[in-house]
Amino acid sequence: MRALRIESIGQIALTEVPDPQPQAGEALIDLKAAALNHRDHWIKIGQYAGLKFPCIPGSDGAGVVASVGPGADGSWVGREVVINPSFDWGPAESAQGPKFGILGLPRDGTLAARIAVPVAQLAPKPGHMSWEEAAALPLAGLTAWRALISRARMGAGERVLVTGIGGGVALFALQFAVASGNEAWVTSSSDEKISRAASLGARGGFRYDKPGWASEALKAPGAFDVVIDSAGGPGFGDLIDAAASGGRIAFYGATRGSVPEVALRKIFWRQLSLLGSTMGSPSDWSAMTAFVAHHRLKPVVSEVFPLERATEAFALMERGGQFGKIVVRI
Repeated sequence: MRALRIESIGQIALTEVPDPQPQAGEALIDLKAAALNHRDHWIKIGQYAGLKFPCIPGSDGAGVVASVGPGADGSWVGREVVINPSFDWGPAESAQGPKFGILGLPRDGTLAARIAVPVAQLAPKPGHMSWEEAAALPLAGLTAWRALISRARMGAGERVLVTGIGGGVALFALQFAVASGNEAWVTSSSDEKISRAASLGARGGFRYDKPGWASEALKAPGAFDVVIDSAGGPGFGDLIDAAASGGRIAFYGATRGSVPEVALRKIFWRQLSLLGSTMGSPSDWSAMTAFVAHHRLKPVVSEVFPLERATEAFALMERGGQFGKIVVRI
């Protein structure tokens, strides 16, 4: 079968590899579409834990079950499915266990014609989504759901701030907040991205690259009960300033690096909670997919590339030019 494979650090190529064979309890999926995540880029450039080469990247995928291995439920054959990329979460809901892993490393991922995964990782493809939209759902939707709902415990009537709008997780956090009836705002370094977020239901936004944006936010609309962030870095102090007393700041990444200094007095005096979040549990996955189906939410797809042009998809992600998910049609 054809697959996009990272041969070594920085080297990626479309190649022919043997078809995977479903093992006990697994299903073989004929993939229709896959989607990229920043994780794939970090693996490509060698800045990710547990690297091994060659590897087939890709955590997100949707397709049709072609066959199942020994002991697997045969009723899955022929069904349209999406794949939960969060593997072996473990018994505790509070955090993942030591065997936790994400599809696409070390296990070969979805940027290929076929993939074999345990049937426990499968869910029916949402009927209101195209293949490209379904492929864009899993990792970003699950990560946003856990950060916003399971960790920050967003309640009714709260004001939510989503930083760095434009990425897949941030857009899902915005959509989840809006669909829940809450007031959502965003930050970006791009007026265009703030405007596009408004078309998805955001009340407005702030340019995080402009000094004093947090003070501006406190004047109107006011402090935020929930803040969802993936950047960290020097700007994290602005998020503390923008949070309401008793507010929760949930973060699922640190693309701008570590926080150089934290004003602890502001955190304890205003009783703020700083909450780390990674991917999600099986119950998060079930709740997220049910919410998406009920509200008929669709991922924002920035651009679609055929598998033959997947290297161009990586280049677009590396430039940061997307608004929404970058999808590869298999």
